[in-house]
Amino acid sequence: MLIYGHHPVVEAIRAGRPVEKVFFQQGLRGDTEKEIRHLTREHDIPLQVVPRERLNKMVRGNHQGVAAWLALVEFQNLEDLVPHLYEQGQTPLLLLLDGVTDVRNFGAICRSAYCLGVHAVVVPTSGAAPANEEAMKASAGALAKVNICRVKSIFSTVDWLKASGIQIVSTALHERSAPVMEIDFQLPTAIILGSEDKGVHPKLLSMSDRLTKIPQAVDFDSFNVSVAAGIVLYEAVRQRLPTTS
Repeated sequence: MLIYGHHPVVEAIRAGRPVEKVFFQQGLRGDTEKEIRHLTREHDIPLQVVPRERLNKMVRGNHQGVAAWLALVEFQNLEDLVPHLYEQGQTPLLLLLDGVTDVRNFGAICRSAYCLGVHAVVVPTSGAAPANEEAMKASAGALAKVNICRVKSIFSTVDWLKASGIQIVSTALHERSAPVMEIDFQLPTAIILGSEDKGVHPKLLSMSDRLTKIPQAVDFDSFNVSVAAGIVLYEAVRQRLPTTS
Protein backbone atom coordinates (compact mmCIF):
# COMPACT_ATOMS: atom_id res chain seq x y z
CA MET A 1 0.00 0.00 0.00
CA LEU A 2 1.28 3.47 -0.89
CA ILE A 3 1.03 6.18 1.74
CA TYR A 4 2.06 9.80 1.25
CA GLY A 5 2.45 13.07 3.04
CA HIS A 6 4.93 14.01 5.76
CA HIS A 7 2.77 13.18 8.78
CA PRO A 8 1.37 9.80 7.59
CA VAL A 9 4.83 8.53 6.58
CA VAL A 10 6.49 9.67 9.81
CA GLU A 11 3.74 8.18 11.96
CA ALA A 12 3.87 4.86 10.08
CA ILE A 13 7.62 4.57 10.73
CA ARG A 14 7.33 5.55 14.40
CA ALA A 15 4.46 3.10 14.89
CA GLY A 16 6.70 0.29 13.70
CA ARG A 17 4.68 -0.52 10.59
CA PRO A 18 6.66 -2.54 7.99
CA VAL A 19 7.85 0.09 5.49
CA GLU A 20 9.36 -1.28 2.27
CA LYS A 21 10.85 1.97 0.99
CA VAL A 22 10.54 5.74 1.44
CA PHE A 23 10.65 8.16 -1.50
CA PHE A 24 11.78 11.73 -0.83
CA GLN A 25 11.61 14.67 -3.21
CA GLN A 26 14.90 15.85 -4.63
CA GLY A 27 15.84 19.36 -3.53
CA LEU A 28 13.69 19.51 -0.39
CA ARG A 29 15.58 20.83 2.60
CA GLY A 30 14.88 21.73 6.21
CA ASP A 31 13.33 19.89 9.16
CA THR A 32 11.32 17.51 6.97
CA GLU A 33 14.42 16.21 5.23
CA LYS A 34 16.32 15.85 8.52
CA GLU A 35 13.46 13.96 10.16
CA ILE A 36 12.91 11.57 7.26
CA ARG A 37 16.63 10.82 6.90
CA HIS A 38 16.98 10.26 10.66
CA LEU A 39 13.97 7.93 10.89
CA THR A 40 14.84 5.83 7.84
CA ARG A 41 18.42 5.44 9.05
CA GLU A 42 17.29 4.54 12.58
CA HIS A 43 14.81 1.91 11.35
CA ASP A 44 16.95 0.54 8.49
CA ILE A 45 14.45 1.59 5.82
CA PRO A 46 15.68 2.20 2.26
CA LEU A 47 15.40 5.87 1.25
CA GLN A 48 15.33 6.93 -2.39
CA VAL A 49 15.60 10.57 -3.46
CA VAL A 50 13.52 11.14 -6.60
CA PRO A 51 12.44 14.08 -8.76
CA ARG A 52 9.10 15.72 -7.96
CA GLU A 53 7.79 14.47 -11.31
CA ARG A 54 8.12 10.88 -10.19
CA LEU A 55 6.22 11.51 -6.97
CA ASN A 56 3.52 13.27 -8.99
CA LYS A 57 3.14 10.12 -11.10
CA MET A 58 2.99 7.88 -8.03
CA VAL A 59 0.54 9.97 -6.04
CA ARG A 60 -2.70 11.72 -6.93
CA GLY A 61 -2.77 14.19 -4.09
CA ASN A 62 -0.62 16.47 -1.96
CA HIS A 63 2.38 14.27 -1.22
CA GLN A 64 4.41 17.08 0.42
CA GLY A 65 7.53 15.56 -1.12
CA VAL A 66 7.27 12.26 0.79
CA ALA A 67 5.76 8.86 -0.05
CA ALA A 68 6.30 5.30 1.14
CA TRP A 69 5.41 1.74 0.25
CA LEU A 70 4.19 -0.33 3.17
CA ALA A 71 5.44 -3.91 3.03
CA LEU A 72 3.06 -6.86 3.21
CA VAL A 73 5.25 -8.59 5.80
CA GLU A 74 6.59 -7.78 9.23
CA PHE A 75 10.39 -7.81 9.08
CA GLN A 76 12.10 -9.76 11.87
CA ASN A 77 15.35 -8.94 13.67
CA LEU A 78 17.96 -11.55 12.79
CA GLU A 79 20.06 -10.84 15.89
CA ASP A 80 17.03 -11.64 18.05
CA LEU A 81 15.94 -14.64 16.02
CA VAL A 82 19.19 -16.64 15.97
CA PRO A 83 19.74 -16.67 19.78
CA HIS A 84 16.08 -17.64 20.18
CA LEU A 85 16.58 -20.65 17.88
CA TYR A 86 19.57 -21.80 19.93
CA GLU A 87 17.61 -21.36 23.17
CA GLN A 88 14.87 -23.59 21.76
CA GLY A 89 17.41 -26.27 20.91
CA GLN A 90 16.97 -25.81 17.16
CA THR A 91 19.73 -25.94 14.56
CA PRO A 92 19.51 -22.74 12.52
CA LEU A 93 18.91 -23.03 8.79
CA LEU A 94 19.01 -19.62 7.11
CA LEU A 95 18.86 -18.41 3.53
CA LEU A 96 20.69 -15.23 2.47
CA LEU A 97 19.82 -13.61 -0.86
CA ASP A 98 22.58 -11.56 -2.47
CA GLY A 99 21.29 -9.42 -5.33
CA VAL A 100 18.07 -11.36 -5.99
CA THR A 101 15.90 -8.56 -7.38
CA ASP A 102 13.34 -10.45 -9.47
CA VAL A 103 10.06 -10.39 -7.56
CA ARG A 104 8.79 -13.73 -8.89
CA ASN A 105 12.04 -15.49 -8.04
CA PHE A 106 11.94 -13.96 -4.56
CA GLY A 107 8.39 -15.19 -4.04
CA ALA A 108 9.17 -18.67 -5.32
CA ILE A 109 12.25 -18.88 -3.07
CA CYS A 110 10.18 -17.89 -0.03
CA ARG A 111 7.65 -20.59 -0.92
CA SER A 112 10.37 -23.27 -0.99
CA ALA A 113 11.97 -21.84 2.15
CA TYR A 114 8.73 -22.07 4.10
CA CYS A 115 7.91 -25.59 2.85
CA LEU A 116 11.40 -26.84 3.72
CA GLY A 117 11.64 -25.38 7.21
CA VAL A 118 14.01 -22.44 6.73
CA HIS A 119 14.05 -20.35 9.88
CA ALA A 120 14.59 -17.03 8.06
CA VAL A 121 15.15 -15.54 4.62
CA VAL A 122 17.65 -12.68 4.91
CA VAL A 123 17.70 -9.80 2.40
CA PRO A 124 19.65 -6.52 2.26
CA THR A 125 17.87 -3.20 2.63
CA SER A 126 19.00 -2.19 -0.86
CA GLY A 127 19.34 -4.27 -3.99
CA ALA A 128 16.62 -6.76 -3.08
CA ALA A 129 13.21 -7.63 -4.51
CA PRO A 130 10.34 -5.92 -2.68
CA ALA A 131 7.93 -7.89 -0.51
CA ASN A 132 4.95 -6.73 -2.55
CA GLU A 133 1.73 -8.23 -3.91
CA GLU A 134 3.47 -9.86 -6.88
CA ALA A 135 5.98 -11.53 -4.56
CA MET A 136 3.14 -12.66 -2.30
CA LYS A 137 1.33 -14.18 -5.27
CA ALA A 138 4.48 -15.96 -6.51
CA SER A 139 4.99 -17.39 -3.03
CA ALA A 140 1.41 -18.71 -2.86
CA GLY A 141 1.06 -16.85 0.45
CA ALA A 142 4.23 -18.29 2.01
CA LEU A 143 5.77 -14.81 2.12
CA ALA A 144 3.40 -14.00 4.98
CA LYS A 145 4.43 -17.14 6.89
CA VAL A 146 8.23 -17.39 6.59
CA ASN A 147 10.45 -15.07 8.66
CA ILE A 148 11.94 -12.27 6.53
CA CYS A 149 14.91 -10.42 8.02
CA ARG A 150 16.23 -7.23 6.44
CA VAL A 151 19.84 -6.23 7.12
CA LYS A 152 21.99 -3.23 6.25
CA SER A 153 24.93 -5.27 5.01
CA ILE A 154 25.14 -8.90 3.95
CA PHE A 155 28.91 -8.76 4.59
CA SER A 156 28.65 -7.70 8.24
CA THR A 157 25.75 -10.12 8.68
CA VAL A 158 27.93 -13.00 7.48
CA ASP A 159 30.64 -11.96 9.95
CA TRP A 160 28.08 -11.96 12.76
CA LEU A 161 26.64 -15.33 11.74
CA LYS A 162 30.11 -16.92 11.69
CA ALA A 163 30.79 -15.52 15.15
CA SER A 164 27.47 -17.08 16.21
CA GLY A 165 28.65 -20.55 15.21
CA ILE A 166 26.87 -20.77 11.87
CA GLN A 167 28.68 -22.15 8.84
CA ILE A 168 28.35 -20.13 5.63
CA VAL A 169 27.69 -22.11 2.44
CA SER A 170 27.62 -20.23 -0.87
CA THR A 171 26.31 -21.62 -4.13
CA ALA A 172 28.77 -21.09 -6.98
CA LEU A 173 30.03 -22.73 -10.16
CA HIS A 174 33.60 -22.68 -8.89
CA GLU A 175 36.51 -25.12 -8.94
CA ARG A 176 36.39 -25.23 -5.13
CA SER A 177 32.66 -26.01 -5.08
CA ALA A 178 31.70 -29.41 -3.69
CA PRO A 179 28.54 -31.23 -4.82
CA VAL A 180 25.62 -30.24 -2.62
CA MET A 181 25.33 -33.82 -1.28
CA GLU A 182 28.82 -33.50 0.28
CA ILE A 183 27.99 -30.48 2.45
CA ASP A 184 27.15 -31.20 6.09
CA PHE A 185 23.85 -29.39 6.52
CA GLN A 186 23.30 -30.90 9.95
CA LEU A 187 25.48 -28.09 11.25
CA PRO A 188 23.95 -24.64 11.89
CA THR A 189 23.99 -23.27 8.35
CA ALA A 190 23.37 -20.12 6.35
CA ILE A 191 23.09 -20.68 2.58
CA ILE A 192 23.89 -17.78 0.25
CA LEU A 193 22.25 -17.55 -3.16
CA GLY A 194 23.26 -14.89 -5.68
CA SER A 195 21.60 -13.22 -8.64
CA GLU A 196 21.35 -15.16 -11.87
CA ASP A 197 23.51 -12.74 -13.84
CA LYS A 198 26.32 -12.07 -11.32
CA GLY A 199 26.05 -14.90 -8.79
CA VAL A 200 27.27 -14.52 -5.23
CA HIS A 201 29.59 -11.55 -4.63
CA PRO A 202 33.30 -12.57 -4.72
CA LYS A 203 33.86 -11.16 -1.23
CA LEU A 204 31.07 -13.35 0.13
CA LEU A 205 32.60 -16.37 -1.60
CA SER A 206 35.91 -15.67 0.13
CA MET A 207 34.12 -15.32 3.47
CA SER A 208 32.27 -18.61 3.06
CA ASP A 209 33.24 -21.80 4.87
CA ARG A 210 32.14 -23.99 1.97
CA LEU A 211 31.18 -23.51 -1.68
CA THR A 212 28.68 -25.84 -3.27
CA LYS A 213 27.14 -26.61 -6.64
CA ILE A 214 24.31 -28.75 -7.97
CA PRO A 215 25.47 -31.58 -10.22
CA GLN A 216 23.99 -31.42 -13.73
CA ALA A 217 23.49 -34.19 -16.28
CA VAL A 218 24.50 -31.95 -19.19
CA ASP A 219 26.83 -29.02 -19.75
CA PHE A 220 24.27 -26.25 -19.82
CA ASP A 221 23.53 -22.96 -18.12
CA SER A 222 22.99 -23.12 -14.34
CA PHE A 223 19.60 -23.55 -12.70
CA ASN A 224 17.19 -20.67 -12.19
CA VAL A 225 17.91 -19.23 -8.72
CA SER A 226 14.52 -20.23 -7.31
CA VAL A 227 14.94 -23.79 -8.60
CA ALA A 228 18.47 -23.92 -7.17
CA ALA A 229 17.13 -22.77 -3.82
CA GLY A 230 14.62 -25.60 -3.75
CA ILE A 231 17.23 -28.24 -4.62
CA VAL A 232 19.81 -27.08 -2.07
CA LEU A 233 17.21 -26.68 0.66
CA TYR A 234 15.77 -30.10 -0.04
CA GLU A 235 19.21 -31.65 0.44
CA ALA A 236 19.61 -29.75 3.71
CA VAL A 237 16.26 -30.99 5.01
CA ARG A 238 16.90 -34.55 3.77
CA GLN A 239 20.04 -34.68 5.88
CA ARG A 240 18.24 -33.31 8.91
CA LEU A 241 15.28 -35.69 8.80
CA PRO A 242 15.44 -38.39 11.47
CA THR A 243 16.49 -41.76 10.11
CA THR A 244 14.32 -44.81 10.66
CA SER A 245 15.78 -48.23 11.34
